[in-house]
Amino acid sequence: MVEKLFGKYELETVTVSDPSLVAYINLSPVVMPHSFGRQAKAPLGKRKVNIVERLCNKLMRGGTGVKTSGKVIRTDGRLQGQKTKAMKVVEQAMDMVAKRTNKNPVQALVDAVQNSAPREDFTRVSYGGVSYQVAVDVSASRRLDMALRNITLAAIMGAFANKKTLAEALAGEIEMAAKGDSQSSYAIKKRDETERMARSAR
Repeated sequence: MVEKLFGKYELETVTVSDPSLVAYINLSPVVMPHSFGRQAKAPLGKRKVNIVERLCNKLMRGGTGVKTSGKVIRTDGRLQGQKTKAMKVVEQAMDMVAKRTNKNPVQALVDAVQNSAPREDFTRVSYGGVSYQVAVDVSASRRLDMALRNITLAAIMGAFANKKTLAEALAGEIEMAAKGDSQSSYAIKKRDETERMARSAR
């Protein structure tokens, strides 16, 4: 019997169309996306962690009060270190995506990650006492990390001081990013902004 995510969603039918991300988006069959940190200290261990579990991990942000895109994010530690709550939020979001799109929500998540992963970034280089920005290519691992971070940040900001629940905000961001909606998706906007600044730094 094939294991289904949360006992509902098949992972074997999910496809990854971006060749650079195939080796990094793990779609191994699991019922509960919780590996108890077994891969935490292994070199490139994140490659062996299921993509849904990595989404859960990114949701567990602390309430640092960091200003992001003009908004101060304070999560009050609601999910910090609380993996079970984070998994519940992700499961609810997946249910909403499945109900609204009539498609496998894990496929929507994979599409959202592929669409919002930047291919080019910039870094600061100092040479002769002068600092300037230089455009650099982004590794597949970092592309995936940036995409997941921006998707979860969008959910946190969408639910902050708002009537939306975190699950509703996460479901909405996954749907919009999966469609490549640059007008509504925060993750797509951040990808475009990062690539635009990299182009100007060439």
